[in-house]
Amino acid sequence: MGENGNEISVLQVGDTVTGNVVKIEDKHVLVDIGYKTEGIVPISELSNLHVESPEDVVKEGDQLTLKITKAADDEIVLSKKAIDSDKAWDELEKAYESNEVFDTEIKEIVKGGLVVDVGLRGFIPASLVETYFVEDFSDYKGKSLSVKIVDLNKEQNRVILSHRAVVEDQTAKQKQEVIQSLEEGQIVEGVVQRITSFGVFVDIGGIDGLVHISQLAHQHVEKASDVVSVGQTIKVEVLSVDRDNERISLSHKKTIPGPWANIQERFSRGDIVDGTVKRLVNFGAFIEVAPGVEGLVHISQIANRHVGTPHEVLEAGQSIKVKVLDVNEAEERMSLSIKEIEQEQEAAELKQYEKDEDQSGFQLGDFIGDKLNKYK
Repeated sequence: MGENGNEISVLQVGDTVTGNVVKIEDKHVLVDIGYKTEGIVPISELSNLHVESPEDVVKEGDQLTLKITKAADDEIVLSKKAIDSDKAWDELEKAYESNEVFDTEIKEIVKGGLVVDVGLRGFIPASLVETYFVEDFSDYKGKSLSVKIVDLNKEQNRVILSHRAVVEDQTAKQKQEVIQSLEEGQIVEGVVQRITSFGVFVDIGGIDGLVHISQLAHQHVEKASDVVSVGQTIKVEVLSVDRDNERISLSHKKTIPGPWANIQERFSRGDIVDGTVKRLVNFGAFIEVAPGVEGLVHISQIANRHVGTPHEVLEAGQSIKVKVLDVNEAEERMSLSIKEIEQEQEAAELKQYEKDEDQSGFQLGDFIGDKLNKYK
């Protein structure tokens, strides 16, 4: 035996050797490892993934590090896959221990999930791909996903990865950032996520806050869906933040002008306006003169005569004209009068009567005079 023969005779199955690719066949690759016969790397030992042709993995002249799987005098069988696996396991174990997030390319779509190349065959179960249900994974092939390892078992050659866990971690981090940055009184934009009987949940950048039904509008709201719809972007004011329980109370009402906003521009002292009787109380009547704006007609201002109770003259739901006596935006108060309109009408009628009297006075006098003359 020559020098090479002596050298190779000490090599055993499991040993690592390096060699250059000298020939590529359909089902295997021949490698010169400095032995009297070339080593054979079967196509199945070239990669941890399915390989159609050896040329997809190696080309002539490539230097490979290989593991001996069979060492007979006339035949040396080698594996590239075994070396790749050993190296990959070391890296995967480090990544698993440090909870590392890394990118990997989807190589195959199989029943139940996605196959990836992480130096060896890794698997992302369908339930761990996204945070939502995916009907068809076909367009994921060739796509790169950020993943973390959720299960690693070398004995069983099992590598389970998750993209969903990465997304959930990012969401949780974003949630914390948002909740820490929120302050009472802050006005932010949000998207309506869910509508319930007691209010709506609004996403304000990765975390949901609740707008209670009483905080949706200035007027009474029967159903939240009457005011907002899912997917709608609305402005909200932060009422309170409970960081420990991740609860955020919001108000939409506070971001929209109230019914009393700029009331003095819309109603002035002396205006006569249409209203609806909303409520009768012993000291007067509340009249709605605009949506959400009620003014008081004091009992002394209801009629041009003494009124014992407002019910004598008015009833709820009745349409009526009222005169504005006073408006106060800060106190959200408005004083109204029905009596003054009546007085003005009576004064106008009297004036008209006197005017008519002036015009017909002579005729009437003449007529009476004529009649009197007859009796003379």
